[in-house]
Amino acid sequence: MRAFHGQLSDNQPIRRNQAEKEKQLRDLKETLSTMKSHTSPALKESIQRRIRELETELRASARDKAARIEDKARQPSKSERPNNPRRTPPRRSI
Repeated sequence: MRAFHGQLSDNQPIRRNQAEKEKQLRDLKETLSTMKSHTSPALKESIQRRIRELETELRASARDKAARIEDKARQPSKSERPNNPRRTPPRRSI
């Protein structure tokens, strides 16, 4: 059976939100710490690589969020914005 476009089996990465990424990071760290000494180095390496990737993604998203908050703080509120001189109020006929 063929998948239709946009279906989860389309070999697309699963999109996770911030909370899911943090949970996955905790789970991977716990998994790495509970591994036995005879676990294959390739498996340990792949888990460590994924941990590094998740940490990088979380740091980047935290930086982006801080930048968005800072930009909002810099923008003047509606009451502080000057009126647009080109805009005239609507004319009402009596």
